[in-house]
Amino acid sequence: MIMTFLQVALGGAIGSALRFGVGLVVLRHWHGGFPLGVIPVNIIGSFLMGGLIVLTFHRDLDHLKPLLMTGLLGGFTTFSAFSLEAFTLYERGQIGSAGLYVVLSVVLSLAGLMLGVWLARGIWA
Repeated sequence: MIMTFLQVALGGAIGSALRFGVGLVVLRHWHGGFPLGVIPVNIIGSFLMGGLIVLTFHRDLDHLKPLLMTGLLGGFTTFSAFSLEAFTLYERGQIGSAGLYVVLSVVLSLAGLMLGVWLARGIWA
């Protein structure tokens, strides 16, 4: 079990560094006010998650999931895991659940962020 945690940690460190690097590259080439650095990371991560879920299944590479999917892609972007979970619900025919999952994830995550900002501003204002 400790080796699985180490795989996730290693992959997460690499994924986070890659996300930071992509953000720097985008920042150097894009000077607008729109947060464009996160969008390519989310798209690339979701694309890679889709490919890896099929590859690991068909090539019997489940042992690489902690390193590549949870670690690397989880560190690169959690949006890839969100995309996979929403798509899995959809593919199972649970279209209503998939839609609810997407709406709840986005709305409640934004609400959580706003609450955190509000509370922190109240404490340190």
